[in-house]
Amino acid sequence: MTELIDKLRSRIIEVLELQEITPEEIDPDEQLVGGRFEIDSIDVMELVILLEKDYGVFIDSKELGAEVLKSVRAMATFVESKQSTA
Repeated sequence: MTELIDKLRSRIIEVLELQEITPEEIDPDEQLVGGRFEIDSIDVMELVILLEKDYGVFIDSKELGAEVLKSVRAMATFVESKQSTA
């Protein structure tokens, strides 16, 4: 899972254009939405699209989205759980 977390951290920085942050500065358990990254609704959509395009996993409800986008580790856990059942 460590490799997936590292990839997700890099992609989050790229997609959300967080130039002042390095992947290592993102704690895998740190709150994404509502945290220090100031992620807004557009950013949330960008993260959902990232998961769909990069990993072929879909978030089909607001509740699931809130759970999956809690942290980088939550995103990685969701991706791994969906890929293992595919």
